[in-house]
Amino acid sequence: MIMTPKSGILLGGSCVAAIAAVGCVFELTSGNPEYGTLVTGIILAVSAPLTVICFLAAVADARANNQ
Repeated sequence: MIMTPKSGILLGGSCVAAIAAVGCVFELTSGNPEYGTLVTGIILAVSAPLTVICFLAAVADARANNQ
């Protein structure tokens, strides 16, 4: 499977969003988030779905350019 620049950028975005989501989970479970519970929760609510969306878009782009 060949990776295009677009699918590479989407895959990189998915990795960054996943790291942010995991970090938010750790911050929220620590009991005292550095940026506050509301901001950390918003970041988690945005980054978790963004991880899946970017990953699926990267796979779809790579498959479309492979055929």
